[in-house]
Amino acid sequence: MVTVPPRHYCTVRNPAVRAPGAGVQLDASGQALLRHADLEIRLSQPPFPLYPGEEIQQGITALQVVLPDTALHLKALLDFEDDQGEKFVAGDEFLFEGPGTYIPRTEVEVVEISQATVIRHNQAIRLRARKECTDREGTRRVTGEEWLVKRVGAYLPGVFEEVVDIVDAFVLTEKRALHLRATKTFRDPQDTVRRTGEEWLVTLAQSEAYIPDVYEEVVGIVDITTLSSRQYCVVCDPVGPDGKPQLGQEKVIKGEKSFFLQPGESLKEGIQDIYILSEDEGLLLRALSKLEDSNEDGGELQRKPGDRWLIRGPLEYVPPAEVEVLERRRATPLGENEGIYVRDIKTGKVRAVIGHTYMLTEDEELWEKDLPPKVEALLSSGWDPVADRSGAPPGGGEGPPRDKTWVVSYRVPHNAAVQVYDYRERQARVVLGPELILLGPDEQFTVLSLSGGRPKTPHSRRSLCLLLGPDFCTDIVTIETADHARLQLQLAYNWHFEVPSPPDPPALSRLFSVPDFVGDACKALASRIRGAVASVSFDDFHKNSNRIICSAVFGFDAELQVRSCLRFPQNGLVVSSVDIQSVEPVDQRTRDALQRSVQLAIEITTNSQEAAARHEAERLEQEAQGRLERQKILDQAEAERARKELLELEALSAAVESAGAARAEAQSKAEAARIAGEAAVEQAKLKAEAAAIETESELARLGQAREQELRFARAQGEQEAARAQLLAEVEVQKFQRVTEAIGPETLRDIALAGPELQVKLLKGLGLQSALITDGSSPINLFSTAGGLLGILPRPPPGPHA
Repeated sequence: MVTVPPRHYCTVRNPAVRAPGAGVQLDASGQALLRHADLEIRLSQPPFPLYPGEEIQQGITALQVVLPDTALHLKALLDFEDDQGEKFVAGDEFLFEGPGTYIPRTEVEVVEISQATVIRHNQAIRLRARKECTDREGTRRVTGEEWLVKRVGAYLPGVFEEVVDIVDAFVLTEKRALHLRATKTFRDPQDTVRRTGEEWLVTLAQSEAYIPDVYEEVVGIVDITTLSSRQYCVVCDPVGPDGKPQLGQEKVIKGEKSFFLQPGESLKEGIQDIYILSEDEGLLLRALSKLEDSNEDGGELQRKPGDRWLIRGPLEYVPPAEVEVLERRRATPLGENEGIYVRDIKTGKVRAVIGHTYMLTEDEELWEKDLPPKVEALLSSGWDPVADRSGAPPGGGEGPPRDKTWVVSYRVPHNAAVQVYDYRERQARVVLGPELILLGPDEQFTVLSLSGGRPKTPHSRRSLCLLLGPDFCTDIVTIETADHARLQLQLAYNWHFEVPSPPDPPALSRLFSVPDFVGDACKALASRIRGAVASVSFDDFHKNSNRIICSAVFGFDAELQVRSCLRFPQNGLVVSSVDIQSVEPVDQRTRDALQRSVQLAIEITTNSQEAAARHEAERLEQEAQGRLERQKILDQAEAERARKELLELEALSAAVESAGAARAEAQSKAEAARIAGEAAVEQAKLKAEAAAIETESELARLGQAREQELRFARAQGEQEAARAQLLAEVEVQKFQRVTEAIGPETLRDIALAGPELQVKLLKGLGLQSALITDGSSPINLFSTAGGLLGILPRPPPGPHA
């Protein structure tokens, strides 16, 4: 027998055919008719057998309980009609929503279990229709259509609905807005038609928390743009009153203001500060389109595209969209010796402004004056030709780069001259120091390229100023005497320039007529010296070298006296003296002979000095040897005294050491014996205390053990008594409940059931009187016979009575 308990079912394959109210149908041979290849679901019922041919396909299974917010997705396999009379066609899909117990059917297949989706505050679920259907709100949906459900709570999707995503709301604040784009033409919740690709903003004024629709794409979060009272911005492609961007236009917004940039709008150069101009500042402006402006007098002024004008402070200025700010200009403060180059952009004329504060007008700009690289190097090096006479300016001491818009200035040293050439006027001027030169726009310095070194090399040094002297220069000249002795002379010339007083411009310009006066003068002097020395012998030159060279350089006057100086009329150079610093032969043999003679003299002097030094050294050595011997004797005597004291101290220390060792040994033995005795006494005391402690602890342990055993026995007895009492109470309660359950009438009936049954049996046997006993109860039978006899029929009286 198959027993299906309540809330269970089983599936039977090939079930027997059953007629309503007639049971199982049988064929002619008495076998049960079967529905082959069919299934039957049997719920809780009395135990039933399986007829031949029936099989259990699915064993006893508990019915499926569908919880709240849960549904079973079912699919019809065959056409059928449910208990409510609703007809289903094969292939139909429907839901069985909980709470409830699902009774399975053979015509229905469980596809899946659908769970409800919980929609919280500021949330929505995005649904998609898998098939044309009607949603829970009664709206027709086509296949593939998507929509949102924003109702807070649990939402159980329909049979043809699928959950695409859970959409969280964007929380909007006063400083944040949501930028959206339409992916399809639709009508938003504000009943506004949005075209495909249209973009718009959602702000706090429209919704505190916004959930984008299925046809809305979130482009991003737009932060608020805040302008202070000293800021402004230019918005490109602003949105017009119709909500559409005005492409190509610009809009100026001045603070204090806060706004959101609409889609398509952008800030040109970001948030800018208002131009606050002081008295020495101005703004160079240019008109981008035709506009009306006001001049300084307050009159109306028409500006054409491309017009340039300058506004001056003090004022606050916010340029309109039709005006471009080209430059912020500041007045340049200039000292008496400072200036700038200014160029008029209309005429191209360049001028220098010197000595007062100046601000460029709208038709002026700073002009950069370019100088040759050599002049730039001389100006930036800061080399002082008067303080440093070593040569060319150092290459690594260049200062910061020169501002080419400032007037070029140069300080002419004392007793020096600088030539400046004006290319426009084609005139040159010579400035004598000390003086400050400020170059005009068309003026350039005259650079001197002088010879230097020994012997002189052309173009060794460059300078802007010409030193007027007195000064000197040195040169090396190679000469040859009449007897062909080649000598090398190092000469020094003292020179200066003759400057007329008062200065005459033509005379001053003569100073720069010879570009390399050093090289030309040295060549001329060397030529004269070589010509004069070539006519004398080496001995004469060696004896009268100064007279020969001076007469060759300066020449003789009318009285055949050597002149005091040599003048160059081309540039006014005067050579006042000649100094012969050294004379060296160029020929190697002559140089070797002179060197040998000099070495011989040096050797003689050296030998005499060595002999004197040797004698002095021997004397000092003897004195030192005597002092050393005397010191040795004194040191030996001192060492012997120290050795004697050492031996005495060693003997004394040995005696003290032996006595101390003996005393220490005796004391240590006595102390060791005392310590051993005290240790033995202390050990005995500790052993006694340990024994007492062990005894006491054992007694305490035994007492606690007996006490615990007594407590255990008492607790066990109490528990047994309590258990017996509880069992008795349970038996009493059981008897009372049984008695109460059976009832007094039932007990009376049970008690009388035996005698009544016996009476009935006796009545069935036809007995009039009977006595039935179990033999355990005594019965008085003395009167029984009388009774029995009394009931017999009395015989009729006879003759023998």
